[in-house]
Order: sequence, then C-alpha cells, then structure tokens
Amino acid sequence: MIEQRYDIGGMHCSACSSAVERVTRKLAGVERSEVNLPMNRLTIVYDETQTTPEMIIQKVSKAGFSAVLHTDEPQAVVTTADNTAKHETWGLIVSLVFAGTLLVISMGQMLFPSMPLPDIISMTTHPVNFALIQLLLTLPVLVIGKRFFIGGFGSLFHGNPNMDTLVALSATASLLYSIVMTFLISDNAHYAHSLYYESAAVVVALVSVGKYMEGRNKEKTKEAIQKLMALTPDTAILVDKDGQWEVPIEKIKVGDTVLVKPGAKIPLDGTVTSGDGSVNEAMLTGESLPVTKTAGSTVIGGSLSVDGALFVEVTHVGKDTALSKIIQFVENAQGKKAPISKLADQISGIFVPVVMVIATVSAIVWLLVGADFAFAVKIFTSVLVIACPCALGLATPTAIIVGTGLGANHGILIRNGDALETTHKVSVAIFDKTGTITEGKPTVTDVLGDDTTQLLTMAASLEILSDHPLSQAICNHVKAIDLSVHDVNCFQNHTGKGLSAMVGGQAVLVGSPQFIQDHAIDTSRWNGQISTLQGQGKTVVLVAQNGIAMGLIAIADTMRVDAAEAILKLKDMGIETVMLTGDNQAAANYIGTQAGVDHIVAQVLPTQKAEVVQQYQAQGKVVMMVGDGINDAPALTQADIGCAIGGGSDIAIDSAQIVLMGQSLTDVCRAIRLSRLTIRNIRQNLFWAFCYNTMGIPVAAGLFYASFGLLLSPMIGGLAMSCSSLFVVSNALRLKTKKLS
Repeated sequence: MIEQRYDIGGMHCSACSSAVERVTRKLAGVERSEVNLPMNRLTIVYDETQTTPEMIIQKVSKAGFSAVLHTDEPQAVVTTADNTAKHETWGLIVSLVFAGTLLVISMGQMLFPSMPLPDIISMTTHPVNFALIQLLLTLPVLVIGKRFFIGGFGSLFHGNPNMDTLVALSATASLLYSIVMTFLISDNAHYAHSLYYESAAVVVALVSVGKYMEGRNKEKTKEAIQKLMALTPDTAILVDKDGQWEVPIEKIKVGDTVLVKPGAKIPLDGTVTSGDGSVNEAMLTGESLPVTKTAGSTVIGGSLSVDGALFVEVTHVGKDTALSKIIQFVENAQGKKAPISKLADQISGIFVPVVMVIATVSAIVWLLVGADFAFAVKIFTSVLVIACPCALGLATPTAIIVGTGLGANHGILIRNGDALETTHKVSVAIFDKTGTITEGKPTVTDVLGDDTTQLLTMAASLEILSDHPLSQAICNHVKAIDLSVHDVNCFQNHTGKGLSAMVGGQAVLVGSPQFIQDHAIDTSRWNGQISTLQGQGKTVVLVAQNGIAMGLIAIADTMRVDAAEAILKLKDMGIETVMLTGDNQAAANYIGTQAGVDHIVAQVLPTQKAEVVQQYQAQGKVVMMVGDGINDAPALTQADIGCAIGGGSDIAIDSAQIVLMGQSLTDVCRAIRLSRLTIRNIRQNLFWAFCYNTMGIPVAAGLFYASFGLLLSPMIGGLAMSCSSLFVVSNALRLKTKKLS
C-alpha cells in the first residue's frame, strides 16, 4: 500500500470533492481516498499492484476534473497562484462593470421612473434596442465566467453535477428564455418586460465575486505552511579548508560545516562545533525566549541566530530536516478530514441532484397552477442559485486548516483532522513522570554538611572523572556555582557503589550510604536526613574524608517548573489527571503530590502503561497519553490521543497524534483548547450552511408566495450564496485571532 497526493483542478464545491472521492474509491485496491477542498488536494492510499497513478488520473479526468501528482515546489506554486490572481482580478472588474451597467439599464427605470436613459435604448420607444443592448452587455460577463459553464455542464455530462452545474443551468435558462423573448418583441413590445438577462449576468458576476473573495481568504488559511516554508534561507556560508563561500543551500551535504552569523537564519539541522550564542526557535517550538547554544548543542534549520557566531556541522538536509518534517506533518494534517466532515460530504454528494429535481418540480408545479412561463423560469433559476452548496463544502476543511496552522505557530503539531476533533473530547490526561512531568535528568536538590563548599569541592574532584549521570549532576551543580576542583591520586571506581581517591593527601570516599558504611565509617548523624530524602524518591550520595562522614548530597529528577500550573489548568477544564511511572511508590507520591495530579500509578513497565490506558478506556473515557515519545510509545499508540512533548523526534512523530515541539507542559492545555475552539468553529460553520440552504430553498421555490407574496430574486440568491461562503471562510479565519493560553 502506498500513499500519494494529487493536485485536483476544476473543483468548486463539496459536490465536486465528493465526486472525486466517489470515483477514485471504485478503483481496485484503494483503501482510502480523501479530498481537501480548500487545498484542492486528493490523498489516496492504494495497492500499487492493482492500481497505477495513470489509472487514478484517468479516472479523475473522466469525472470532469484534472489531476496532477503533487510535488513539493512551493515557489512555482506561489508564482502560478499570483499570475492567476491577477488575471482573475481584471476579469472580475470587467464583469462587474458590465453587470452593473446592465442592472442600471434593465431595472433602473422600473425602480426609478424618472431615471434618464438614452432614448435609443429606451424600453418604451425602442424595446428591441433595449433588449439587444442587454444581450450585448450580458455576453462578456458570461464569457469571462465561462468556467462555470465549462465545469458545470462538463460535470453534468459526467454524471457528477456540482455547484457550477447549478449556476450554469440557472444562467443558461435565463439567457435562452430572454433570447426567445427578444425575438418576440417585434410582434409584441410587452415582451420587453419579460427579459431576464440581468439575472444571468448578475448571478454569474456575484458568484464570481464570492468565489474570488473566498479564494483570497482560503489562501490566508494556508499562511502557516507558507511561513514555515519561508524560514529556510536560500543560501548558506560553507566553511572548508579553502575558506568561506556563500553557496545555494541545495549544495550543502551532511558533514559540511556552515557559519551562522548573528541575525542570520540557521540553514539546516546540525551540531555546534564551536562558538556560542543565542538562537530564537519560536517559529518551531513556540518558545519565545532565545535558547543559549554552545559547542555540542543541536540547532534546528530555520531558527534565527540572535547573537554570537556559530560554526555548525550539518547533520540533516532536504526532507530529513526537522523543518521539512514539520511542514510535512502540518500539510498531512490539513489534507485529512475530521469525522465531523463526513456528514457534510455525504449530504453534498446527493444535494445537487436533489436541488435540480426540486427546481424542476417547483417550476412545473407553478406552470400547472397557472403561472406564466417567465415566472416558472424565475423560480427554477432562484432555486438553483440559492442552493449552491459552497458553504457546506468549506465549513469543515477551512476551520481545520486554520486550526492546525494556529497550532503550528505555537509549536503544537497535530497529525490529522481526526486527532484535532478527538482532542476536544479528552476526559483523562495520563502523564509519564520521567522526562514529562519531571525534567528527565538528575539534578542536585539538597547539600547538607558543616562546610558545604568543601563537601562539594571534594565530591566533584572525584565525580569529574566519572561519566555516571549522578556524577554529571554533581559536576554541573559545582560548575553552576563556580567552584573549582582539585587534582586527585589513586582514583578508583567501585562500580555501582561509589568512588575513592586521594585529594591533597586526604582519603576521600563518595558513594551510597552502604558504600560509606562498608568502610567502617559512622553515618548515624545523617541517618534521619537520609531516610527523609530517600522517602522523597531522591538518591543520596555521602561524602567522607579521612574516615569521617562530612555530609551528603541529594540528587533527584526535578519537576518541571510549569508542571503544577499545567495540571491545575487541566483540572479547571474538567479533565482528570493521572501520573504513571516505573519509580517506587515513595518517589512517585512525592512528585505526584507536588504536581497535584488526581491519581498516581507507580512501578509500572512501559508495556504496562498501555494497559493502564486501556483500563481508563474500558470505563468509557477518552484518554490522552502525554509522554516523551520513546519508552512511552506503546501507551501513546494505545491512547485515543497520544501527545509527545519536548522533542519532536522521529519516534514521537510516529507514535503520537500530537507533537509539542516546546518544553512547556502547558502546551497540553493549549492543544486541548485549540481543539475545542476549532470544533466549535466547525459547528458554527455547519449550522450556518445547513440553516442557510434549508431556509433558502423553500423561499426560492415560491412556497410563501401565495400567502405572503414572498419571492426570492435570482440576483439576491446569488448574492446570498456568495455571502454564505464568505461568512464560513471568514468565521474560520477568526480562529487566527484566538489565544490558546
């Protein structure tokens, strides 16, 4: 099974996207076929032994649309889009000028009898000229809007009627009827009152305005992707044995060294080999504060060097960079549908044919009850125009595109629409302890002794020669408070117990309480503190000099500074919180109580974490698992929503539906709020679209004409249809203004 994406041309409404999905799903070996209307993109998963790209393209073409295999060439796409926009702008201006003039001529004297018009085109004195000038003004508008007729009738002939079909049928009916009336005017001047040229031209012009504005707004929904693409610089400064050279970024290879000057963008992922400075990674992680980088630090391509020159050895290029993976992640999310969209798709697939039947039946019924043919044409045209399902097709995907883009700007990567929708239902949030609620690295928390400076100096003098994580924690602490270490002799590493050496002629031991006691050293003075600290889940290291216990150093994996805040926010959102850990119960209780979680589950293996998730799911709860994406992979996969925090590693992206690129636990709350905002926006859009069509069709069909004299003009229908689509897209764009905190 392979997954491919195709750019689809000729789609204008949800009926179009439903048609493309329907015909491609009929191909042999197709597992999944989804169309994203705003992105004009088909995502299809199929068995390549049964179906080929040529067969897919041919099938889509037979349905009346074009299909081209998607390629990652954003610059070419932007250029083409700019040229198309300029062409459409001028065409729209010409259409509006002709349609406006036509409206003044055809309706002006009816609404304002005193309005002056040249006598040669007067309805009363020269009715034939009156009709012909309207025909001449109508034709350019219809020619400019020819895509409605080409696409509409083409889709109709292929058995997939869509929005364009409704516009084309209504405009054609009005045009043909008006042409017939024009020929009859010479026999009876009264037929000049039965012309509907303005209905044909103004409807096409208004729908064109709506589609133009809709297209402009849809482009705004894609700004997140465009901003991410713009992060990568075009060139980089390559450093080699011959000097420094500015070269295109495409020529940089893994292992090359590049120089990043202050104020420049880091071209590709890499490791700092020399230099130090600060890097702004806000566009990638959502973290606003610059991050300090020194030799050995990793840097992400697309981030901005704030100060200091950095020499970076490139580790990833092309599609392997973190930025490329993020762009791919966001594109995939925007290209896949949420379950809530299936209802709209199912309705849209049968909506247009049903509307055509309603329009035809309504016109026939009015003819049967004695209405004239002109009135029946007006009813037929109004129903077709008012029922165009543009808003219905845009309701869900536009909100998802804006929502996932907003998340990406905050360092929250959401895999697909399904994840975005499910997240708002989360009722239980389960957190891994190590690396998630805690920092994931040992840190010195307590130093007890009569002379803590001497204590730390002696300990670090030995620990600096060991690569054990606890040794590194002590050395980092000593370095942070700017203490120096002494040279040692006779150094010995007692594996799993401690270290011994001579420091300035003094015999020094550093290790576990048992290790110190094994050397016949009295530790009774510190036994109370040892028990207390161990009860908090901390590791205790004793330091002895010349047979006397000097004091102790406590080391623990400290809690993230914002962990308690994040847990409290989740509780305020009505979400139950659970902490899972493989640590002992005492250590778990200490951290869990500090964090404020509702439930603590200790001494569980990685595979057992997935079982705990299953237990909550069995209770009918929607579970979000938050972990580091590596040892938590089974639980992340089992959960309804897997959320990997603080890394964006390959394993995290593979295992989780949501990846939080930043290091803040409060991003979990932001992700849930983002989902809630997006789903609420989708529901608003769907309500508007359904309500609009439900209310509009009966009025257009003349259901209230006999009782209340209420009738819908085709022009008003066209304007309302365009406004409906604009409302849906504009409402989706409102998401960009929302705060996630």
